[in-house]
Amino acid sequence: MEDLTKVYFKEGWHLRDTRVRRVQSLFTSSRPVAPAFCDSDMFSYEEMQRLFRKDAYFNDFLRLGKLKWGGWIRFPVMGQPWLVAFQRTAAQGPFERDDMLRLAPLAQALTEVADLSAAVGRSVLTGVLDGLLLVQLPALALDRNGLVLGVNAGADAVFDSDLRVHNSRLVIRDEKARQELDRMTSDAANDGDLLHRVKGRTERVIIARRETKKPILLKVLPVHRAASTPFLGAKFIVTLTDLEGAQRSSLDVVSEAFSLTPAEAKVGVMVATGASPYEIARKLQVSRETVRNQIKAIFAKTGTHRQSELAALISRVQL
Repeated sequence: MEDLTKVYFKEGWHLRDTRVRRVQSLFTSSRPVAPAFCDSDMFSYEEMQRLFRKDAYFNDFLRLGKLKWGGWIRFPVMGQPWLVAFQRTAAQGPFERDDMLRLAPLAQALTEVADLSAAVGRSVLTGVLDGLLLVQLPALALDRNGLVLGVNAGADAVFDSDLRVHNSRLVIRDEKARQELDRMTSDAANDGDLLHRVKGRTERVIIARRETKKPILLKVLPVHRAASTPFLGAKFIVTLTDLEGAQRSSLDVVSEAFSLTPAEAKVGVMVATGASPYEIARKLQVSRETVRNQIKAIFAKTGTHRQSELAALISRVQL
């Protein structure tokens, strides 16, 4: 089933699965749903025969695994319906009513285990957010769909009209930053090997610019496995660095740490706080060409390539 499951998501069958659509309509109807049900509870005999002849999901996908018949156990977790799916081959035959009656008692046990798993994950997540607060890092947690699961007091203090939580969503006024975060969380929803991929992708910082204040830097990290239980769905910890309230790095320390000239150190700190080459040139009263050359030298000496990388590096040298 492992290889077939990878094909299921890679080729988009989860968006074309005839059974998924029928299950969704079954749950939204007023008709009571048994704890365990099978194909015959969702489709008439005539519908099943038509699906076996013409439906792409049954003919193109299920045949890859020599599968034909389905059965499910339904169990609630934190108020949301979850399913355990069973598959049988054509030779094994369809699930019968007696099969479903024998499987139905498992629903309660599954709910208890899933609720416990979610509770453990919530405890781990709260501990992580509280731990980050102890080291003065504002942070929040997002689930696989980008919904906010938790916020520490430090993040609450940072929120304003440019960055805030509304209806369990992190609202970012800066469209570019919002799109980058949305893209990252969207990838997570379709990536089975998320933890590995996120470690490689989140080295860069998302810069959320504000109208009247200095930017906020968002760094996205994968959560601990215990908190990423599917029943809680935590996927990301987002740390926030408010450049408006952060202490500025000492120019002497920045200069010494990265072998920068005093002028380069000053430009580097300004770049890290979100200033554009035009703004830097205007404030320092030098040409934009001079600033561009200094930025190139700073990137070369620090081994960085983008403003977000430089900002993350210099933020580690705060005094």
